Amino acid sequence: MSTESHFFTNRSGLRLHFLRLGRPDGVPVILLHGLRAYAQTWEPLATTLGDRFCCYALDQRGRGLSDWADSASYQTQCYVSDLEDLVAHLALERFVLVGHSLGGTNALEYARQNPGRLLALVIEDIGPGSSTTGDGAARIRREMSETPLQFVDWNAARAFWRKSRSGLSETGLASRLAYSMKETADGVTWRHDQQGIAEARLSITPTDLWPAVRALDCPTLFIRGGRSDFLPLATLAAVKDVNPHIEAVEIADASHYVHDDQGETFNSVVAGYLGELADRSQQETGDKA
Repeated sequence: MSTESHFFTNRSGLRLHFLRLGRPDGVPVILLHGLRAYAQTWEPLATTLGDRFCCYALDQRGRGLSDWADSASYQTQCYVSDLEDLVAHLALERFVLVGHSLGGTNALEYARQNPGRLLALVIEDIGPGSSTTGDGAARIRREMSETPLQFVDWNAARAFWRKSRSGLSETGLASRLAYSMKETADGVTWRHDQQGIAEARLSITPTDLWPAVRALDCPTLFIRGGRSDFLPLATLAAVKDVNPHIEAVEIADASHYVHDDQGETFNSVVAGYLGELADRSQQETGDKA
């Protein structure tokens, strides 16, 4: 699969980076990573989707190769504006949107503010209330408070990830070391704006996602990790009850980071869901011809 690295400038002058994976004429899919992740986290999913789809994986502001910004701008409306600018840059009419955690919040809010634009939506392990209450929200706040800004060497960085993500595979660990960290003269530090992101997460009130869930107007799949501390089963049942467009899948032996813990299963579920929708769309188009 071909992978290309691109940049564009958003409405506020930030230079943002994204990867294009797959054939340009494939069904467009935009991929939004989580709080401290990066575009490359989606490469395995893009490979599974294959050339039928063209994936655009965005380094959201403050992450990866994208510009850092004021910590006050690390909030939902700014992320949604960045996504709108990417969609305009790519000249997309309708497309699929996939988001994990923070990316899921941004995806849901984009859908609410831009009705009729999405072919489908996939949300990984976040729902209304996830970021405000419960063990998962407390864990994220604790991690934001306690994460060091620098490590003495790569062994210390590796040990940090092993302690904070005990179920992380060697592949997942290698990816984080390569794409979320970098070596400097003083040791190993983050590629993303760890301090600014932490300040924002600890001070900005999370977005209420219920209005977005109720307003969804496209086929939507919520994916929950079976061991998730972030998306309760009761919340998953509730979102299904309020909107008939929503389906839900739970993937066993996975934490909040489903695409890391059970990557093959996660990728297969997403590919199957989107493949069925694409088949149905082609069938309807053929029937109308």
